[in-house]
Amino acid sequence: MPPDRVMSRPTAVLLATAWGVGLGGTFGVWLPWYLGYWHVNKPLPGWVIAQVIGVVLVVLGMIPIVQAFVAFVRAGGTPVPAASPPRLVVDGFYAHVRNPIYVGFLVVLLGQALIFGSLGMLRYAAIAWIIAASAVRWYEQPRLTRKFGEPYLEYLRAVPAWIPRIHAWTPPQR
Repeated sequence: MPPDRVMSRPTAVLLATAWGVGLGGTFGVWLPWYLGYWHVNKPLPGWVIAQVIGVVLVVLGMIPIVQAFVAFVRAGGTPVPAASPPRLVVDGFYAHVRNPIYVGFLVVLLGQALIFGSLGMLRYAAIAWIIAASAVRWYEQPRLTRKFGEPYLEYLRAVPAWIPRIHAWTPPQR
């Protein structure tokens, strides 16, 4: 898709949904299950409290993921790099943290570590963060800098990558 072309909403919804289910299902469900991290352990007495917190984290982690997908579709694209929106998305959770999809995904993985009482799942989350941080640093940031130039660099300086800012960032009016 040419970089300045807006994708039709039904196409964007379908592609974003397929991308989210495919990647999220593979790396958030199938692979942890396949690696054996989805066996319920209760390493300490009263672990049920940690499991409840884990469920809450999984639900909370899904919120920025879904909202970010919606923001991409509203902007005429998807989170798929080859079908990204023609404009820089800096609203919603993106006004607080540059990587809400990755942050949400890491929260989901940490929630799973608590649900299953799995040290392996905790290591998996750490590896996922290293991979995400590497992808952001060496692929996404250079790509977005080339595509959007100074407005992206301003955003990069104003909005943190991993720890959300409390107050939403508002881009300067041009």
